[in-house]
Amino acid sequence: MSEFTYLFRGRENFTSPEHAQRAMERWLAWFKHLREEGHLKDPGHPLEPGGRTVVGKQKLVKDGPYAEAKDVVGGYIIVEATDLDDAVELSKGCPILEVGGSVEVRPIQKLTM
Repeated sequence: MSEFTYLFRGRENFTSPEHAQRAMERWLAWFKHLREEGHLKDPGHPLEPGGRTVVGKQKLVKDGPYAEAKDVVGGYIIVEATDLDDAVELSKGCPILEVGGSVEVRPIQKLTM
């Protein structure tokens, strides 16, 4: 088994607390499924929308990771899968896809020190 990071891009706009609760329930159900199947290695974390970006040799500091809203990384998890194709298939259950978001699936490179 290899490890992969899922980077979630895009955010759902909640119209009510009930809507937010239903969305959270969908995410938790998907995480539970991944865990029960032995794929969820690290449940990761959602990311706050703000932050800073440090750029270039001059180390310029800019507010936020601002890009188009659909491109902002909203969180991540780490999964185990047999290969990249398997990891991509597992990502298709992600609730972010139902609201126009995306999942970037990236293999994790193991460093030896």
